Amino acid sequence: MVSRVQLPPEIQLAQRLAGNEKVTRDRAVKKLRKYIVARTQRDAGGFTRDALLKVWKGLFYCVWMQDKPLLQEELGRTISQLIHAFQTTEAQYLFLQTFWQTMNREWTGIDRLRLDKYYMLMRMVLNESLKALQMRCWEESHCEQLLRLLTAEILHPDSQAPHGVKSHFTEIFLEELGKVGAKELTADQNLRFIDPFCRIAARTKDPRDLHDIARGIFETIVEQAPFAIEDLMNELDEQEEEEEEEGSVRRPEPETGEEAAENDEDGTGTALQFDYEAVANRLFEMASQQSTPSQNRKRLYKVVRKLQDLAAGVFPEDDIPEKVYAYRHEGRLERKMKKRLLKSQLQNKKGKGGTEGPRPAPSSRTVRRKKKGRTDRVQPEGAAPQEQGRAHSRRGACSSRWGKSRVRAKEAVEATFQEPKKIKKRIQESKQ
Repeated sequence: MVSRVQLPPEIQLAQRLAGNEKVTRDRAVKKLRKYIVARTQRDAGGFTRDALLKVWKGLFYCVWMQDKPLLQEELGRTISQLIHAFQTTEAQYLFLQTFWQTMNREWTGIDRLRLDKYYMLMRMVLNESLKALQMRCWEESHCEQLLRLLTAEILHPDSQAPHGVKSHFTEIFLEELGKVGAKELTADQNLRFIDPFCRIAARTKDPRDLHDIARGIFETIVEQAPFAIEDLMNELDEQEEEEEEEGSVRRPEPETGEEAAENDEDGTGTALQFDYEAVANRLFEMASQQSTPSQNRKRLYKVVRKLQDLAAGVFPEDDIPEKVYAYRHEGRLERKMKKRLLKSQLQNKKGKGGTEGPRPAPSSRTVRRKKKGRTDRVQPEGAAPQEQGRAHSRRGACSSRWGKSRVRAKEAVEATFQEPKKIKKRIQESKQ
């Protein structure tokens, strides 16, 4: 008998992760977590890049097979939290690197119906990778290592990342960074996090990447400036209150779920703090290099001006005239009511003056209604009889009807002009 070849555990797990049955897939995910913890605890253990690529291929198709949004979200959260099962930093970064390589390889094969759950998976993996940095107190060396990995696998022009992966990553980066570290990160640390985007925006030759970075990173910073300043003022107020009440012990009131949700929707509480002048200087430094394409330089200089205005205390809305600003922020219902009020006032003025303006031409619908309501009239003597039969089309009947009415009108006009002549003849004959 031929003995069966024992497959490596990574391949066995990948096969079970891509199984048809949900129970099989869920058990495989649990076993994978235990296997990661046990293997990374060994001194001589650890994962190779090929082994993790096989694991991620199984996880990719595990997400592929999962239906229903709530179950997809739960599975995505479970998979993204596998990063915390690795016991070493090198293994964690290798796990992240193979994830982004898998997404780059499989992206073109994802159909539009399954696209949303992979967008969600990318967001959750990025969020958990930032939480891993948070657990290490945002150490500069670990931050630089993660940024180098993300730049090499996603942002760099020579990377294998499709445009869809780059665009989505750029769109969610600041949002996820704000969720994790808005209350802990300083302005200098935030500048370090967006530095790769400054370098790529200055050197890329793809106008789509330039637009995504300018819109998703720099213009987002400008839009979040009021919320960031509001958060900063709230922190200063809290510090002053604590200094005033040094002698008394004061327990802070916990924030309710509704208040936290409102803060997240408004943008307060997750807005990152930036030194706008430092960001403008860094962006100007990258844009003013000779190797920067002229199209990139022109776009980045516009962003630099906005950031310089923010550093000077001028917000973007301050440049808009007061009337235009009020119109933009006015409700749609209020504008409709104003239009109706103006129309009614004009009608009242016309009624008082006694003169009416020229009436508008009747629409085709009103003409049709009039035609439908018109009844057949009795034909005068001597007129040609109307043809019987159903062969007459509606359009032909209408045209003949209009032609007869024109003939009648012409005869009536001629009769009015002939009557005075007859009267004159009668008067002359009576005189004679």
